[in-house]
Amino acid sequence: MPERENPEPSSHSLSDDLFAKLPEPSHRAPASDSTPPVPGSRRARREAAQTGQQAGSFTPKTGGDPEPAPEQTAAQQPTGESTATTAGPETSAAETPAPETAAVEPSTSAAVPGAATLDDLFEADHTEVGHTKKAKKKRRTGCLVALAIVLAILGGLTAGGFWAWNTYGDKISDVMGWGPPADWEPGIATGEVFVTIRDGDTGGPVSTALYEAGVTRTEDVFYDYLVDENIAVTFYPGVYKLQEKMTAEAALTAIQDPASKAENTASVPEGSTLEYFLPTMAESLGIPIEDFQAAVKDPSAYGVEADSLEGWLFPAVYTFDPEVTAKDVIQRMVDRTRESLAAAGVPEGDEQRVLTIASIIQREGHTEDFPKVSRVIVNRLQPGNDETHGLLQMDSTAQYGVGELHAGSAGSSEKALTDPNPWNTYIHPGLPKGPIATASDAAIDAAMHPADGPWFYFVTVNLNTGETVFSATYAEQTQAEKKLHEWCQANPDSGCYAG
Repeated sequence: MPERENPEPSSHSLSDDLFAKLPEPSHRAPASDSTPPVPGSRRARREAAQTGQQAGSFTPKTGGDPEPAPEQTAAQQPTGESTATTAGPETSAAETPAPETAAVEPSTSAAVPGAATLDDLFEADHTEVGHTKKAKKKRRTGCLVALAIVLAILGGLTAGGFWAWNTYGDKISDVMGWGPPADWEPGIATGEVFVTIRDGDTGGPVSTALYEAGVTRTEDVFYDYLVDENIAVTFYPGVYKLQEKMTAEAALTAIQDPASKAENTASVPEGSTLEYFLPTMAESLGIPIEDFQAAVKDPSAYGVEADSLEGWLFPAVYTFDPEVTAKDVIQRMVDRTRESLAAAGVPEGDEQRVLTIASIIQREGHTEDFPKVSRVIVNRLQPGNDETHGLLQMDSTAQYGVGELHAGSAGSSEKALTDPNPWNTYIHPGLPKGPIATASDAAIDAAMHPADGPWFYFVTVNLNTGETVFSATYAEQTQAEKKLHEWCQANPDSGCYAG
Protein backbone atom coordinates (compact mmCIF):
# COMPACT_ATOMS: atom_id res chain seq x y z
CA MET A 1 0.00 0.00 0.00
CA PRO A 2 1.20 3.61 -0.50
CA GLU A 3 3.26 5.01 2.30
CA ARG A 4 1.58 7.49 4.60
CA GLU A 5 3.16 10.91 4.82
CA ASN A 6 4.42 11.91 8.23
CA PRO A 7 2.35 14.75 9.67
CA GLU A 8 3.96 18.11 10.18
CA PRO A 9 5.58 18.43 13.61
CA SER A 10 3.52 21.52 14.36
CA SER A 11 0.30 19.55 14.02
CA HIS A 12 0.86 17.51 17.19
CA SER A 13 3.34 19.35 19.36
CA LEU A 14 1.95 17.93 22.59
CA SER A 15 2.46 14.37 21.42
CA ASP A 16 6.00 15.35 20.42
CA ASP A 17 6.56 16.53 23.98
CA LEU A 18 5.24 13.24 25.30
CA PHE A 19 7.54 11.20 23.08
CA ALA A 20 10.52 13.44 23.81
CA LYS A 21 10.34 12.49 27.49
CA LEU A 22 10.50 8.79 26.82
CA PRO A 23 13.75 6.99 27.71
CA GLU A 24 16.33 6.39 25.01
CA PRO A 25 16.14 2.85 23.63
CA SER A 26 19.04 0.50 24.16
CA HIS A 27 20.31 -1.40 21.14
CA ARG A 28 21.62 -4.90 21.51
CA ALA A 29 22.65 -7.17 18.68
CA PRO A 30 21.10 -10.63 18.74
CA ALA A 31 23.38 -13.59 19.14
CA SER A 32 24.60 -14.93 15.84
CA ASP A 33 23.32 -18.26 14.60
CA SER A 34 25.23 -19.94 11.81
CA THR A 35 22.72 -22.75 11.43
CA PRO A 36 20.99 -22.66 8.01
CA PRO A 37 17.35 -21.69 8.43
CA VAL A 38 14.56 -24.05 7.51
CA PRO A 39 13.73 -23.45 3.85
CA GLY A 40 10.96 -20.95 3.35
CA SER A 41 10.70 -20.05 7.06
CA ARG A 42 10.21 -16.57 8.52
CA ARG A 43 13.63 -16.86 10.11
CA ALA A 44 15.12 -17.44 6.66
CA ARG A 45 13.46 -14.27 5.32
CA ARG A 46 14.56 -12.24 8.33
CA GLU A 47 18.19 -13.38 8.01
CA ALA A 48 18.17 -12.71 4.28
CA ALA A 49 16.67 -9.28 4.87
CA GLN A 50 19.30 -8.42 7.48
CA THR A 51 22.14 -9.30 5.12
CA GLY A 52 20.59 -8.68 1.75
CA GLN A 53 19.39 -5.08 1.80
CA GLN A 54 22.89 -3.75 1.34
CA ALA A 55 23.30 -4.35 -2.38
CA GLY A 56 22.08 -6.27 -5.38
CA SER A 57 19.14 -5.95 -7.67
CA PHE A 58 15.65 -6.51 -6.34
CA THR A 59 14.38 -9.67 -7.96
CA PRO A 60 11.03 -10.61 -6.51
CA LYS A 61 10.20 -14.25 -6.88
CA THR A 62 7.49 -13.84 -9.38
CA GLY A 63 6.62 -16.62 -11.71
CA GLY A 64 10.23 -17.10 -12.59
CA ASP A 65 10.78 -13.47 -13.37
CA PRO A 66 12.45 -10.98 -10.97
CA GLU A 67 12.89 -7.27 -11.51
CA PRO A 68 16.15 -6.78 -13.44
CA ALA A 69 18.87 -4.39 -12.42
CA PRO A 70 19.62 -1.64 -14.95
CA GLU A 71 22.79 -3.33 -16.12
CA GLN A 72 21.07 -6.61 -17.01
CA THR A 73 20.90 -7.73 -20.59
CA ALA A 74 17.66 -8.63 -22.29
CA ALA A 75 18.35 -12.33 -21.80
CA GLN A 76 18.64 -11.78 -18.05
CA GLN A 77 15.47 -9.81 -17.63
CA PRO A 78 12.54 -11.19 -15.66
CA THR A 79 10.06 -13.49 -17.31
CA GLY A 80 9.49 -16.50 -15.19
CA GLU A 81 8.41 -16.80 -11.66
CA SER A 82 9.55 -16.56 -8.16
CA THR A 83 8.58 -17.75 -4.78
CA ALA A 84 8.18 -16.35 -1.33
CA THR A 85 9.14 -18.33 1.67
CA THR A 86 6.57 -18.43 4.51
CA ALA A 87 6.32 -21.03 7.09
CA GLY A 88 6.90 -23.67 4.59
CA PRO A 89 7.53 -23.73 0.82
CA GLU A 90 8.39 -20.61 -1.06
CA THR A 91 6.18 -19.04 -3.70
CA SER A 92 7.35 -17.46 -6.90
CA ALA A 93 6.14 -15.80 -10.07
CA ALA A 94 6.99 -15.84 -13.77
CA GLU A 95 8.01 -13.00 -16.06
CA THR A 96 9.01 -12.42 -19.66
CA PRO A 97 11.60 -10.20 -21.26
CA ALA A 98 10.74 -6.56 -20.95
CA PRO A 99 12.38 -3.17 -21.19
CA GLU A 100 14.95 -2.46 -18.55
CA THR A 101 13.56 -1.14 -15.32
CA ALA A 102 15.31 0.53 -12.46
CA ALA A 103 16.10 -1.58 -9.42
CA VAL A 104 13.61 -1.02 -6.65
CA GLU A 105 15.09 -0.01 -3.34
CA PRO A 106 13.22 0.18 -0.05
CA SER A 107 12.21 3.72 0.84
CA THR A 108 13.79 4.81 4.09
CA SER A 109 13.93 8.11 5.84
CA ALA A 110 17.25 9.73 6.58
CA ALA A 111 18.83 8.44 9.76
CA VAL A 112 19.67 10.96 12.44
CA PRO A 113 22.64 9.89 14.56
CA GLY A 114 21.54 9.10 18.10
CA ALA A 115 17.86 9.74 17.35
CA ALA A 116 15.36 7.20 18.66
CA THR A 117 12.32 6.30 16.62
CA LEU A 118 9.04 4.82 17.77
CA ASP A 119 10.08 1.62 16.00
CA ASP A 120 13.18 1.50 18.21
CA LEU A 121 11.08 1.85 21.33
CA PHE A 122 8.59 -0.80 20.32
CA GLU A 123 11.32 -3.22 19.24
CA ALA A 124 11.72 -6.10 21.67
CA ASP A 125 15.21 -6.89 22.95
CA HIS A 126 16.03 -10.20 21.29
CA THR A 127 19.14 -11.10 23.25
CA GLU A 128 19.71 -14.84 23.03
CA VAL A 129 19.88 -17.03 26.08
CA GLY A 130 21.02 -16.26 28.72
CA HIS A 131 18.46 -13.53 28.86
CA THR A 132 18.85 -10.28 30.76
CA LYS A 133 16.36 -7.94 32.41
CA LYS A 134 16.86 -5.40 29.64
CA ALA A 135 14.28 -7.25 27.55
CA LYS A 136 11.62 -6.63 30.20
CA LYS A 137 12.71 -3.03 30.56
CA LYS A 138 12.30 -2.50 26.82
CA ARG A 139 8.83 -3.99 26.92
CA ARG A 140 7.93 -1.53 29.67
CA THR A 141 9.24 1.23 27.43
CA GLY A 142 7.01 -0.04 24.62
CA CYS A 143 4.04 0.09 26.97
CA LEU A 144 4.90 3.70 27.82
CA VAL A 145 4.96 4.55 24.13
CA ALA A 146 1.61 2.85 23.58
CA LEU A 147 0.09 4.56 26.59
CA ALA A 148 1.36 7.96 25.44
CA ILE A 149 -0.24 7.48 22.02
CA VAL A 150 -3.54 6.33 23.51
CA LEU A 151 -3.61 9.30 25.88
CA ALA A 152 -2.81 11.62 22.99
CA ILE A 153 -5.76 10.25 21.00
CA LEU A 154 -8.12 10.41 23.95
CA GLY A 155 -6.97 13.94 24.66
CA GLY A 156 -8.10 15.08 21.23
CA LEU A 157 -4.68 15.37 19.58
CA THR A 158 -6.11 14.00 16.36
CA ALA A 159 -3.34 14.86 13.92
CA GLY A 160 -0.44 13.21 15.76
CA GLY A 161 -2.43 10.65 17.69
CA PHE A 162 -4.34 9.19 14.77
CA TRP A 163 -1.24 9.17 12.58
CA ALA A 164 0.55 7.19 15.30
CA TRP A 165 -2.39 4.83 15.67
CA ASN A 166 -2.57 4.20 11.92
CA THR A 167 1.17 3.52 11.86
CA TYR A 168 1.65 1.62 15.10
CA GLY A 169 -1.83 0.32 15.97
CA ASP A 170 -0.85 -3.34 15.73
CA LYS A 171 2.17 -2.86 17.94
CA ILE A 172 0.16 -0.85 20.46
CA SER A 173 -2.42 -3.63 20.69
CA ASP A 174 0.38 -6.13 21.15
CA VAL A 175 2.20 -4.39 24.00
CA MET A 176 -1.06 -3.38 25.72
CA GLY A 177 -2.38 -6.93 25.50
CA TRP A 178 -5.48 -5.99 23.49
CA GLY A 179 -4.93 -8.46 20.66
CA PRO A 180 -5.53 -12.22 20.63
CA PRO A 181 -3.50 -14.22 23.17
CA ALA A 182 -0.01 -15.21 22.07
CA ASP A 183 -0.11 -18.59 23.83
CA TRP A 184 -2.54 -21.50 23.80
CA GLU A 185 -4.64 -22.32 26.84
CA PRO A 186 -3.29 -25.22 28.93
CA GLY A 187 -4.91 -28.60 28.49
CA ILE A 188 -5.94 -28.42 24.82
CA ALA A 189 -2.85 -30.03 23.28
CA THR A 190 -3.67 -32.80 20.83
CA GLY A 191 -2.24 -34.97 18.07
CA GLU A 192 1.39 -35.70 17.35
CA VAL A 193 3.95 -33.64 15.46
CA PHE A 194 7.69 -33.87 14.97
CA VAL A 195 10.02 -30.91 15.44
CA THR A 196 13.63 -30.98 14.28
CA ILE A 197 16.21 -29.07 16.33
CA ARG A 198 19.45 -28.56 14.46
CA ASP A 199 22.95 -28.42 15.90
CA GLY A 200 23.59 -24.93 17.30
CA ASP A 201 19.93 -23.86 17.41
CA THR A 202 19.14 -21.33 20.14
CA GLY A 203 15.89 -19.90 21.48
CA GLY A 204 14.92 -17.94 18.36
CA PRO A 205 15.23 -20.74 15.77
CA VAL A 206 13.60 -23.26 18.11
CA SER A 207 10.70 -20.86 18.70
CA THR A 208 10.18 -20.56 14.94
CA ALA A 209 10.40 -24.34 14.43
CA LEU A 210 7.76 -24.94 17.12
CA TYR A 211 5.39 -22.44 15.54
CA GLU A 212 5.82 -23.80 12.01
CA ALA A 213 5.11 -27.33 13.26
CA GLY A 214 1.85 -26.14 14.83
CA VAL A 215 3.04 -26.62 18.41
CA THR A 216 2.83 -23.01 19.60
CA ARG A 217 0.24 -20.38 18.74
CA THR A 218 2.60 -17.58 17.64
CA GLU A 219 6.12 -17.52 16.29
CA ASP A 220 7.77 -15.65 19.18
CA VAL A 221 5.81 -16.89 22.19
CA PHE A 222 8.32 -19.64 23.07
CA TYR A 223 11.27 -17.29 22.78
CA ASP A 224 9.46 -14.58 24.76
CA TYR A 225 8.71 -17.13 27.48
CA LEU A 226 12.43 -17.89 27.83
CA VAL A 227 13.19 -14.17 28.04
CA ASP A 228 10.41 -13.31 30.49
CA GLU A 229 11.26 -16.19 32.80
CA ASN A 230 15.02 -15.66 32.40
CA ILE A 231 15.48 -19.33 31.47
CA ALA A 232 18.85 -20.45 30.13
CA VAL A 233 18.55 -23.71 28.24
CA THR A 234 20.77 -25.78 25.96
CA PHE A 235 18.98 -27.36 23.02
CA TYR A 236 20.25 -30.71 21.82
CA PRO A 237 19.87 -31.60 18.12
CA GLY A 238 17.43 -34.27 17.10
CA VAL A 239 13.81 -34.98 16.22
CA TYR A 240 11.32 -34.38 19.04
CA LYS A 241 7.80 -35.80 19.31
CA LEU A 242 5.45 -33.08 20.58
CA GLN A 243 1.77 -32.14 20.25
CA GLU A 244 -0.16 -29.38 18.53
CA LYS A 245 -1.50 -26.44 20.57
CA MET A 246 0.96 -26.70 23.47
CA THR A 247 1.75 -23.78 25.73
CA ALA A 248 5.29 -22.44 25.57
CA GLU A 249 5.93 -23.79 29.06
CA ALA A 250 4.66 -27.25 28.15
CA ALA A 251 6.71 -27.26 24.94
CA LEU A 252 9.89 -26.49 26.87
CA THR A 253 9.11 -29.23 29.40
CA ALA A 254 8.61 -31.72 26.59
CA ILE A 255 11.81 -30.74 24.79
CA GLN A 256 13.78 -31.21 28.02
CA ASP A 257 12.21 -34.65 28.58
CA PRO A 258 14.50 -37.35 27.12
CA ALA A 259 11.41 -39.44 26.34
CA SER A 260 10.30 -36.83 23.77
CA LYS A 261 13.39 -37.29 21.65
CA ALA A 262 12.64 -39.78 18.91
CA GLU A 263 15.45 -42.32 18.75
CA ASN A 264 16.67 -43.51 15.34
CA THR A 265 14.38 -40.98 13.67
CA ALA A 266 15.36 -38.75 10.77
CA SER A 267 13.48 -35.90 9.14
CA VAL A 268 13.75 -34.83 5.50
CA PRO A 269 12.09 -31.41 4.95
CA GLU A 270 10.03 -30.60 1.86
CA GLY A 271 11.86 -28.41 -0.63
CA SER A 272 15.31 -29.12 0.81
CA THR A 273 18.57 -30.25 -0.75
CA LEU A 274 20.90 -33.16 0.00
CA GLU A 275 23.55 -30.76 1.23
CA TYR A 276 21.05 -29.22 3.63
CA PHE A 277 19.53 -32.28 5.33
CA LEU A 278 22.19 -35.02 5.16
CA PRO A 279 24.23 -33.64 8.11
CA THR A 280 21.17 -33.42 10.37
CA MET A 281 20.04 -36.90 9.32
CA ALA A 282 23.46 -38.33 10.10
CA GLU A 283 23.47 -36.70 13.51
CA SER A 284 19.93 -37.85 14.34
CA LEU A 285 20.71 -41.47 13.45
CA GLY A 286 24.22 -41.53 14.90
CA ILE A 287 25.72 -42.51 11.55
CA PRO A 288 28.88 -40.74 10.30
CA ILE A 289 28.15 -38.12 7.62
CA GLU A 290 30.90 -39.72 5.54
CA ASP A 291 28.79 -42.88 5.32
CA PHE A 292 25.86 -40.92 3.92
CA GLN A 293 28.05 -39.01 1.48
CA ALA A 294 29.36 -42.34 0.18
CA ALA A 295 25.85 -43.82 0.08
CA VAL A 296 24.47 -41.10 -2.21
CA LYS A 297 27.46 -41.02 -4.52
CA ASP A 298 26.21 -43.64 -6.99
CA PRO A 299 22.52 -43.23 -7.95
CA SER A 300 22.64 -46.39 -10.07
CA ALA A 301 22.99 -48.44 -6.87
CA TYR A 302 19.31 -47.63 -6.28
CA GLY A 303 18.19 -48.02 -9.88
CA VAL A 304 18.14 -44.27 -10.49
CA GLU A 305 19.31 -43.16 -13.94
CA ALA A 306 20.61 -39.70 -13.05
CA ASP A 307 23.83 -37.92 -12.17
CA SER A 308 22.64 -37.23 -8.62
CA LEU A 309 20.07 -38.40 -6.07
CA GLU A 310 18.96 -34.78 -5.61
CA GLY A 311 15.16 -34.84 -5.47
CA TRP A 312 15.00 -38.64 -5.08
CA LEU A 313 14.93 -38.80 -1.25
CA PHE A 314 11.31 -38.33 -0.27
CA PRO A 315 10.56 -35.65 2.37
CA ALA A 316 9.09 -37.26 5.49
CA VAL A 317 9.87 -38.32 9.05
CA TYR A 318 11.39 -41.82 9.15
CA THR A 319 12.08 -44.20 12.04
CA PHE A 320 14.69 -46.94 11.60
CA ASP A 321 15.99 -49.95 13.49
CA PRO A 322 19.11 -49.24 15.59
CA GLU A 323 21.36 -51.32 13.32
CA VAL A 324 20.34 -49.50 10.11
CA THR A 325 23.10 -48.50 7.68
CA ALA A 326 23.38 -45.31 5.61
CA LYS A 327 22.63 -47.27 2.43
CA ASP A 328 19.51 -48.80 4.03
CA VAL A 329 18.28 -45.30 4.88
CA ILE A 330 18.82 -43.97 1.36
CA GLN A 331 17.18 -47.03 -0.21
CA ARG A 332 14.05 -46.58 1.91
CA MET A 333 13.76 -42.91 0.93
CA VAL A 334 14.20 -43.69 -2.77
CA ASP A 335 11.55 -46.41 -2.50
CA ARG A 336 9.16 -43.90 -0.91
CA THR A 337 9.72 -41.53 -3.84
CA ARG A 338 8.90 -44.32 -6.29
CA GLU A 339 5.64 -44.93 -4.39
CA SER A 340 4.67 -41.27 -4.85
CA LEU A 341 5.58 -41.33 -8.55
CA ALA A 342 3.46 -44.43 -9.10
CA ALA A 343 0.50 -42.95 -7.22
CA ALA A 344 0.62 -39.87 -9.48
CA GLY A 345 0.66 -42.03 -12.61
CA VAL A 346 4.18 -41.16 -13.78
CA PRO A 347 5.16 -43.36 -16.75
CA GLU A 348 8.28 -45.48 -16.46
CA GLY A 349 11.30 -43.60 -17.77
CA ASP A 350 9.75 -40.17 -17.11
CA GLU A 351 10.57 -40.04 -13.40
CA GLN A 352 13.53 -37.67 -13.60
CA ARG A 353 11.65 -35.10 -15.69
CA VAL A 354 8.60 -35.17 -13.42
CA LEU A 355 10.72 -34.89 -10.28
CA THR A 356 12.51 -31.90 -11.79
CA ILE A 357 9.20 -30.14 -12.43
CA ALA A 358 7.84 -31.16 -9.01
CA SER A 359 10.92 -29.82 -7.23
CA ILE A 360 10.44 -26.42 -8.89
CA ILE A 361 6.74 -26.43 -7.98
CA GLN A 362 7.65 -27.25 -4.37
CA ARG A 363 10.04 -24.32 -4.13
CA GLU A 364 7.98 -21.81 -6.09
CA GLY A 365 4.46 -22.15 -4.72
CA HIS A 366 2.21 -22.75 -1.75
CA THR A 367 0.45 -26.12 -1.72
CA GLU A 368 -2.90 -24.70 -2.79
CA ASP A 369 -1.22 -23.04 -5.79
CA PHE A 370 0.81 -26.08 -6.92
CA PRO A 371 -1.48 -26.98 -9.88
CA LYS A 372 -1.39 -23.36 -11.14
CA VAL A 373 2.39 -23.20 -10.86
CA SER A 374 2.53 -26.45 -12.81
CA ARG A 375 0.40 -24.89 -15.54
CA VAL A 376 2.74 -21.88 -15.76
CA ILE A 377 5.67 -24.25 -16.32
CA VAL A 378 3.79 -26.13 -19.03
CA ASN A 379 2.71 -22.92 -20.78
CA ARG A 380 6.19 -21.41 -20.70
CA LEU A 381 7.75 -24.55 -22.20
CA GLN A 382 5.14 -24.84 -24.94
CA PRO A 383 6.84 -25.10 -28.39
CA GLY A 384 6.60 -21.87 -30.39
CA ASN A 385 5.78 -19.85 -27.30
CA ASP A 386 6.38 -16.20 -28.22
CA GLU A 387 5.51 -14.93 -24.73
CA THR A 388 8.56 -16.35 -22.94
CA HIS A 389 10.61 -18.02 -25.73
CA GLY A 390 10.91 -21.23 -23.74
CA LEU A 391 12.61 -19.63 -20.74
CA LEU A 392 11.25 -20.70 -17.36
CA GLN A 393 13.06 -17.91 -15.49
CA MET A 394 12.46 -19.45 -12.07
CA ASP A 395 14.39 -17.97 -9.17
CA SER A 396 14.60 -21.30 -7.37
CA THR A 397 16.55 -22.90 -10.21
CA ALA A 398 18.92 -19.98 -10.53
CA GLN A 399 19.51 -19.95 -6.77
CA TYR A 400 20.15 -23.69 -6.68
CA GLY A 401 22.80 -23.39 -9.37
CA VAL A 402 24.95 -21.11 -7.20
CA GLY A 403 24.17 -22.68 -3.82
CA GLU A 404 21.75 -19.98 -2.65
CA LEU A 405 18.54 -22.01 -2.50
CA HIS A 406 18.40 -21.92 1.30
CA ALA A 407 19.48 -18.28 1.64
CA GLY A 408 15.92 -17.37 2.62
CA SER A 409 15.38 -14.45 0.25
CA ALA A 410 12.43 -13.96 -2.07
CA GLY A 411 14.73 -12.35 -4.60
CA SER A 412 17.75 -13.65 -6.49
CA SER A 413 21.23 -12.18 -6.44
CA GLU A 414 22.89 -10.90 -9.60
CA LYS A 415 25.26 -13.85 -9.40
CA ALA A 416 22.35 -16.31 -9.42
CA LEU A 417 20.70 -14.62 -12.40
CA THR A 418 23.82 -14.40 -14.56
CA ASP A 419 25.86 -17.53 -13.75
CA PRO A 420 25.77 -19.83 -16.83
CA ASN A 421 25.36 -23.09 -14.86
CA PRO A 422 22.92 -25.68 -16.31
CA TRP A 423 20.28 -24.89 -13.65
CA ASN A 424 19.96 -21.22 -14.58
CA THR A 425 16.63 -21.04 -16.40
CA TYR A 426 17.10 -17.31 -17.00
CA ILE A 427 19.81 -18.21 -19.51
CA HIS A 428 19.03 -21.75 -20.72
CA PRO A 429 15.61 -22.59 -22.20
CA GLY A 430 13.69 -25.62 -21.02
CA LEU A 431 14.01 -27.47 -17.73
CA PRO A 432 17.17 -27.31 -15.61
CA LYS A 433 19.64 -30.18 -15.54
CA GLY A 434 17.78 -32.06 -12.81
CA PRO A 435 15.71 -31.73 -9.63
CA ILE A 436 16.65 -28.93 -7.26
CA ALA A 437 15.04 -30.17 -4.02
CA THR A 438 12.79 -32.74 -2.41
CA ALA A 439 9.18 -32.78 -3.59
CA SER A 440 6.05 -33.79 -1.68
CA ASP A 441 3.16 -35.97 -2.87
CA ALA A 442 1.19 -32.81 -3.66
CA ALA A 443 3.98 -31.35 -5.81
CA ILE A 444 4.52 -34.60 -7.73
CA ASP A 445 0.78 -34.92 -8.35
CA ALA A 446 0.62 -31.29 -9.54
CA ALA A 447 3.47 -31.92 -11.97
CA MET A 448 1.36 -34.63 -13.58
CA HIS A 449 -1.97 -32.81 -13.31
CA PRO A 450 -1.59 -29.05 -13.94
CA ALA A 451 -4.62 -26.80 -13.60
CA ASP A 452 -6.29 -25.38 -16.69
CA GLY A 453 -5.38 -21.75 -17.31
CA PRO A 454 -3.68 -19.22 -19.61
CA TRP A 455 -1.03 -18.08 -17.11
CA PHE A 456 2.58 -17.39 -18.05
CA TYR A 457 3.50 -15.45 -14.91
CA PHE A 458 2.90 -15.32 -11.19
CA VAL A 459 4.16 -13.21 -8.32
CA THR A 460 3.67 -13.43 -4.59
CA VAL A 461 2.38 -10.00 -3.54
CA ASN A 462 2.51 -10.64 0.22
CA LEU A 463 5.39 -12.71 1.55
CA ASN A 464 3.75 -13.16 4.94
CA THR A 465 0.43 -14.55 3.75
CA GLY A 466 1.70 -16.08 0.50
CA GLU A 467 -0.98 -14.32 -1.56
CA THR A 468 -0.01 -14.97 -5.19
CA VAL A 469 -1.30 -13.39 -8.40
CA PHE A 470 -1.23 -15.40 -11.64
CA SER A 471 -1.20 -13.49 -14.94
CA ALA A 472 -1.63 -14.32 -18.61
CA THR A 473 0.21 -11.26 -19.98
CA TYR A 474 3.29 -9.32 -19.05
CA ALA A 475 1.19 -6.17 -18.62
CA GLU A 476 -0.87 -7.94 -15.95
CA GLN A 477 2.31 -9.25 -14.35
CA THR A 478 3.75 -5.75 -14.19
CA GLN A 479 0.69 -4.52 -12.31
CA ALA A 480 0.96 -7.42 -9.87
CA GLU A 481 4.66 -6.69 -9.32
CA LYS A 482 3.78 -3.13 -8.33
CA LYS A 483 1.76 -4.58 -5.47
CA LEU A 484 4.78 -6.60 -4.38
CA HIS A 485 7.06 -3.54 -4.57
CA GLU A 486 4.63 -1.56 -2.43
CA TRP A 487 4.41 -4.39 0.07
CA CYS A 488 8.19 -4.72 0.23
CA GLN A 489 8.60 -0.99 0.79
CA ALA A 490 6.14 -1.19 3.66
CA ASN A 491 7.84 -4.36 5.00
CA PRO A 492 11.57 -3.92 4.28
CA ASP A 493 12.56 -6.60 6.82
CA SER A 494 10.52 -9.44 5.36
CA GLY A 495 13.06 -10.95 2.98
CA CYS A 496 12.32 -9.20 -0.31
CA TYR A 497 15.90 -8.26 -1.04
CA ALA A 498 18.79 -10.45 -2.11
CA GLY A 499 22.44 -9.67 -1.52
